[in-house]
Amino acid sequence: MQTSGGSSTSVGDAAIFGILTVSDRASSGEYEDMGGPAIAEFFSEAIASPWTLVYRCVADDSELVESTLSSMVDEDGCDVVVTTGGTGPAKRDITPEATAAVCDRIMPGFGEQMRAISLRFVPTAILSRQLAGTRGSSLLFNLPGRPKAIRETIDEIWRAVPYCVDLLGGPYIDCIAEVCDAFRPKDARR
Repeated sequence: MQTSGGSSTSVGDAAIFGILTVSDRASSGEYEDMGGPAIAEFFSEAIASPWTLVYRCVADDSELVESTLSSMVDEDGCDVVVTTGGTGPAKRDITPEATAAVCDRIMPGFGEQMRAISLRFVPTAILSRQLAGTRGSSLLFNLPGRPKAIRETIDEIWRAVPYCVDLLGGPYIDCIAEVCDAFRPKDARR
């Protein structure tokens, strides 16, 4: 999996993106994780500024997901953590609850927008419980598990992520406009 990208500058200037795949079967090796690589592919295609990647794949276990998310932010220093999997109504789908448990604040607009995007493609998008929140100066959000749904969603919602990271005091994330035309107000810092 891609572990860095963007132009070459010092690592101190690089954003740190975390990908957490939540899946019993992928974490046990029963099948190959396709969601995490789909997110990494988006980063490779869309991010122009320097970045590095922290990747984890864990089972659908609340305590394990919570501790992994906390570690990715608190120890690995991730500025953004994107999860994939575990957002539906099934009994083992615990990713939103685990994410909410480690966040300081929930950002409802992300979940609302992700469901609105997905509803253009499938009526079952209303079953999704995706959410986003902040932990300290980091943004965490949940994506679906299927690569096609991941790209449909992240291609649009990422437009708001760089400015959110700015507001949280994180590194400046520059995007490739042809892939993801990120929005910042005219008076936003560079």
